[in-house]
Amino acid sequence: MKNNQVVMITGASKGLGKALTLAFARKGANLAICARSDNGIQVVKKEAEALGASRVIAITADISKSRDVERFVAITENAYGKIDVLINNASILGPSPMPLLLDFPEEDFVEVLRVNAVSPFLVTRRVLPGMLLRNSGSVINVTSEAGNTGYAGWGAYGISKFAVEGLTETWADEVSETAVRVNMVDPGEMDTDMHQLAVPDCDYELANPNDVVDVFIYLASDESKHINGKRFQAQEFTEGSAKDASRNA
Repeated sequence: MKNNQVVMITGASKGLGKALTLAFARKGANLAICARSDNGIQVVKKEAEALGASRVIAITADISKSRDVERFVAITENAYGKIDVLINNASILGPSPMPLLLDFPEEDFVEVLRVNAVSPFLVTRRVLPGMLLRNSGSVINVTSEAGNTGYAGWGAYGISKFAVEGLTETWADEVSETAVRVNMVDPGEMDTDMHQLAVPDCDYELANPNDVVDVFIYLASDESKHINGKRFQAQEFTEGSAKDASRNA
């Protein structure tokens, strides 16, 4: 990673978002993080600073709302002058246990899609012009196995991740003639609050979010500057798989 790289991460107060924040902090990045919980995001800010982040901006924001997106991005650009990496991580599960689509409340269905699918569209749309102006930048969207294969009982969450995959491929094609790239990562099943809500009776081992960050570090680095429109499985990521992706780019 370059010194003073500016990394923006949404949904950073816990789970994967927190793990990513701390991983980039150890690399000395400048960070801009947000979450809907003020207490949670401020705790993560202090942890990131203690680990060596150059600087941390922590904002309480609902990035499914254009006004909050504008505030978050404007504060970040004003402070740092640029955004090098955007990680669209924020998402919600919806009702737990998740009902079948036939029984899914309309208002909950709309809310899950608004947060999980509309938010990355709004944030990317706001951040991308600066990246294109500099002809440099990496957008990383967090997807899910449930966004690649339809599973009964995963309802609006799975459908929202299908939308994220479509957004990723579309953005990637639209920037394909530039040095900006847009990719996606499936982190796999992890030991998080969200997974506990989704699978409360889980009886198998889950990955620690701290153990799936390597692919994000790679996609934020110049090593991946030729990688665009690809889907990565975080728990299967190795240096060898990165080289394969680079050769096939």
